[in-house]
Amino acid sequence: MPSAVPQPVAAKLTRAAIFLTVTLKPDPDHDVTVRSLCGDLAALVRAVGFRDLEGRLSCVMGIGSDAWDRLFITPRPKELHPFREIHGVHHAVATPGDLLFHIRAVPMDLCFELASQIVTRLGDAIASADEVHGFKYFDERDLLGFVDGTENPVDQAALDATVIGDEDPVFAGGSYVIVQKYLHDLAKWNEIPVEVQEKIVGRTKLSDIELDDTVKPSYAHNALTTIVENGEELDIVRDNMPFGHVSQGEFGTYFIGYAKSPRRIELMLENMFVGRPPGNYDRLLDVSRAVTGILFFVPSATFLEDAPNTAPASPVEPAAARAPEAAAPASSPPPSDGSLGIGSLKGEAGHE
Repeated sequence: MPSAVPQPVAAKLTRAAIFLTVTLKPDPDHDVTVRSLCGDLAALVRAVGFRDLEGRLSCVMGIGSDAWDRLFITPRPKELHPFREIHGVHHAVATPGDLLFHIRAVPMDLCFELASQIVTRLGDAIASADEVHGFKYFDERDLLGFVDGTENPVDQAALDATVIGDEDPVFAGGSYVIVQKYLHDLAKWNEIPVEVQEKIVGRTKLSDIELDDTVKPSYAHNALTTIVENGEELDIVRDNMPFGHVSQGEFGTYFIGYAKSPRRIELMLENMFVGRPPGNYDRLLDVSRAVTGILFFVPSATFLEDAPNTAPASPVEPAAARAPEAAAPASSPPPSDGSLGIGSLKGEAGHE
């Protein structure tokens, strides 16, 4: 059998992006609509992208935990679960999200056109949506003024970090992705001396050189988000982008991290929000607040193309609302807690 083709999770950085997250209405007809879109997504990208061949248009589609149960036959990806919120020195929230579309291109018009086509195809299936337009800010800096993503792996190293292989053979070619939207208090940040900012981040602000370990604090962002196991550093691929609305005083960073296991990103977030050791948390969180958090599985492009043929035999109840596996006697069915079980996400793992 030929190898599954991954989605473009390790695509090169671009100047523009749209991060579109939607929840779905609970109707089997809408599930058919989503599976149809999965099968046609590659053709949509080709059709829109052909209008500007140098625009490097791409799209990655992710599927949340509960949506997976609705849309596809089991088995599930081994590590797919709702985002687990973190209560530490600061709070990493879990928010609803059934589908993610990470749309990238050099010009924003391509991103906008593809997002429009996707939303038109989904139509009445969408219950709610969160849409963030990201942009390149000077030399790959975030709105805090630091270069973001310097240590991203590239080429084969990026694929090794993000694409599932023998770890889960049924879903080889897939990936996991965690997204969080952070809002920055720039007024508070700009009151902090640059020398202190550099210790918080772990890099120099102007030249983007990593601080030496002899002067870097243990709470530095890039110290806490470096995960080493058995002597090996566990990488992820990030494509974070700034966003904002100047008139509304909204300035933020959209974090998006891809990995072959969500545990890498979850460990990173644990270190940031709880601390390593507990209490030694990421001081960036004193000025940056996470307002969303969702985990998605990114199936291979091969899987998506065949998605219209992978419907469950019967409607599947969301995982969070299903009764315990130990069945009660037939005469007394287990009570329902009424939960909608909308998918969410957490992080434990990571890399800078």
